[in-house]
Amino acid sequence: MNGTAVALLTEDKERLAILQHRLENTQGVSTVFSHVGFPSSATDPILRQLQDVHSEIVLIDLEQQNLERSVRTIELIRANTAEIAVFAIGPMTHPASIVAVMRAGAGEYLEMDSSPELLAEAFSRFVAARGRSRNQAGRARVFAVANAKGGAGATSVAVNLATAIQESAGHTLLVDFAPLGHAALQLNARPAFGLTDALQNLHRLDASLLEGLLTACKGGLQLLAGAQQPFVASPTSAELARLFDLLVSHFHYVVVDCSNRHDPTARLIADLANAVLLVAQTDVVSLWSAGKMRTFLEEGSGRERVRLVLNRYKKIPGFTDEDIEKATRCKVFWKLPNNFQSIAPAIDKGVPVVSETGHDLSRSFRALATTLLQAPVLPDGSLDFAYEPSKPDAKRTAGGRLLVPSLRAGQ
Repeated sequence: MNGTAVALLTEDKERLAILQHRLENTQGVSTVFSHVGFPSSATDPILRQLQDVHSEIVLIDLEQQNLERSVRTIELIRANTAEIAVFAIGPMTHPASIVAVMRAGAGEYLEMDSSPELLAEAFSRFVAARGRSRNQAGRARVFAVANAKGGAGATSVAVNLATAIQESAGHTLLVDFAPLGHAALQLNARPAFGLTDALQNLHRLDASLLEGLLTACKGGLQLLAGAQQPFVASPTSAELARLFDLLVSHFHYVVVDCSNRHDPTARLIADLANAVLLVAQTDVVSLWSAGKMRTFLEEGSGRERVRLVLNRYKKIPGFTDEDIEKATRCKVFWKLPNNFQSIAPAIDKGVPVVSETGHDLSRSFRALATTLLQAPVLPDGSLDFAYEPSKPDAKRTAGGRLLVPSLRAGQ
């Protein structure tokens, strides 16, 4: 790292002096601008000054009492400046605040008492990631897959979805967050390292270390493998946000297998994802569990990202989609046909069933991947599933808005 240009914004005069001193003692950093006060609008002179001094990073000093103003500041800087990263520094005691700050566009969230050494590590991660991230057209799309109840098939859905996305668009990462990782078995992979190693080395995780922790699978799909022994990783909000910030800066698409996680980590992943696919079957226990999981995953987020994927689907006479949605309070998004004679041997062989052509389950996974790739991203980060591009041979309409039908089995 050679003279990274850092600007400092705070609303506390005493904190300004403290943070200036720390930055001056941070190796490889040049403090190019310091100011007491946050910009209030897109025309605020502070934003112009940040660009005039060629800031590479703006460090925002947060106070819990002024969180909303801090979040607006991050959004203003991200929306009105070119290629300036935003780091936040503040207390680690409010997980919801950390998620809000990261969602607003902060690249790092640092403890308010971070030493010059910790600041240097954060800036080093930024420099390492900057070259590759500039070659990408935006942050990755993140799709989380979770079970409504054990055995519903979340891992199989995650593995086949990630494989289909890789074959269609490339640059795809599958992250196995299950307490005991099975994704590697379904991909016939032999990981030497994985997610546990990444979480234990977050303090020094950069692009080169991340690359060494990944497992390359057939077709180019990359895997950050799950625990090989029963292990429930419980990263903090800041640690999880830091990990995901690195992942989305190096891949176009990230599929996360949450499997049977029913803990705060699963909720945080759901909040960081563009869409959450809740895998269930059409039995009473599974649908009852889906309703409980939907409430748990969306609690406190204020957004609707969870969609129901019915796995091993068989139509039950007299039981409609409306009945399912009423029972689960969750919209039916996809139906994967019941094809045990194809999926079981595929799992045993470690060959994703989507790689085999000619049957309905493979076609359904490919269509699911296409729909997720084509759905526009809404301002809150969720996907607009009520949008579908006009077909070339269809009569064009203004905006091209068409409802995506619920029934997707065998397409």
